[in-house]
Amino acid sequence: MKIVPTLNFGGSCREALHMYEKAFHGKITCLITYGEADDPEYNSLLKENQKDYIYHSELILGNQRIIMSDQVDIEFQTCYSNFLTIMCETKEEVQSAYEIMKEGSKTIYQMEATPYSSCRVVFVDKFGIRWGIMTEQTER
Repeated sequence: MKIVPTLNFGGSCREALHMYEKAFHGKITCLITYGEADDPEYNSLLKENQKDYIYHSELILGNQRIIMSDQVDIEFQTCYSNFLTIMCETKEEVQSAYEIMKEGSKTIYQMEATPYSSCRVVFVDKFGIRWGIMTEQTER
């Protein structure tokens, strides 16, 4: 059994997918639009501009797969109670990822050392996804 984090968006999945790919040196392994999927279950729900929305995408970060898509069947709502924590090897990796993702974000905990990490930042990005980016080791 594997748990695969799944992130949903309200039309901004493509932009988020490319930003996360850049921030975490990931690799997009699948990207299907609603128009390409031609899924009868969704076709009647789609507005013309939603045919380019992301039906299904997969992003590999390290050895972890994340599934991402745009919602068309329910109204997209932001949820702050769930979030992803990315464990980096170095403080510089934390800083680099945050630099790419910080525009339009809301910082919850400033970048700082904690008793369990030499560098940690927690924020909600411009897409409404909450992230914790940190080092796993306190000596790095």
